[in-house]
Amino acid sequence: MTTVTSPRAVLGVIVPSTNTVVEAEYNDMRPPGVSFHTGRIYIAKPGLGGDDDMVAFLEDLRTQLDTAVRDVVTCLPDRIVMGMSAETFWGGAAGNADFEKHIREISGLEVSSGAAACDAALKAFGARRIAVITPYQPVGDEQVRTFFTDLGYDVAAVRGFKCDSATSIADVTPAEIRAAFLEVDAPDVDVLVQAGTNLAAVAVAAELEAELGKPVIAINAATVWHALRAQGIPDQLTGHGRLLADH
Repeated sequence: MTTVTSPRAVLGVIVPSTNTVVEAEYNDMRPPGVSFHTGRIYIAKPGLGGDDDMVAFLEDLRTQLDTAVRDVVTCLPDRIVMGMSAETFWGGAAGNADFEKHIREISGLEVSSGAAACDAALKAFGARRIAVITPYQPVGDEQVRTFFTDLGYDVAAVRGFKCDSATSIADVTPAEIRAAFLEVDAPDVDVLVQAGTNLAAVAVAAELEAELGKPVIAINAATVWHALRAQGIPDQLTGHGRLLADH
C-alpha cells in the first residue's frame, strides 16, 4: 500500500532483534518515495561461538519469525524484504524456495530474500565462478556454499569471520571486510559476494569494485536492488555499487 510519504512503495523488512546494520544501510540506499518498515525477530540466544550455537540461534529465530512477519504486515506493505540471510541460505536452493513459500503464505505478499537476491545479481553479471565472505561459523559457510553450488555456480572459496555473537557481527571493521574480500579473490573469480546482513559491507564492496575491476556484491545492496526492481522502481542509485547503479 502506497502512502502520502511513500507514494512508490512501502516495504516490510524482517530483521533479527540483534541487527543494527540493515536499517542503516537500507536507508542509505532508499530512493525517493520508498520507505522501509521493520518487523524484528526476538533473539533470545545471540551467541554464535561455534557450530552448535549457530544452529541453536537459527532454531530460536524460527520460533519467532512468524510473529515478526505478522507484526510488519499490519502496516500494509507492498512486499516483504528479508533483512536476514543465514536462514535464506539454509538447505540450499530447495531450502530457500521452501522458506520463500512459507513467507508468502503467512504474509500474502511476494518476498525478496538475500540468497535469491544474490543469485539474481550474479545472473545480472553473468557470473560463473564466485568467492564469498560471511560472518558465519563453518556450518553456516557450508550452507552458503551448498546454495550457490545447487544453482550451478563454481564456488572458489568461502571465508567466514566466525563472529562469536549476532551483535558482534556489526563490529567487523571495513578494513577487516576488505582484507577478507582480497583473501578470497583470484584472477579467475568473476564476482565476489558477501553474506550476513549485520556485516556492514556495502561501502567497502563499492570501493573494491573500482579497484578490482569486477563486481562485488554486498547482500544488503543486492536485496534492496531485488526488491526495488520487483516493485517496478528502476532508479539507478550511485555510491552503492554497480548493481544498483547499472542494473
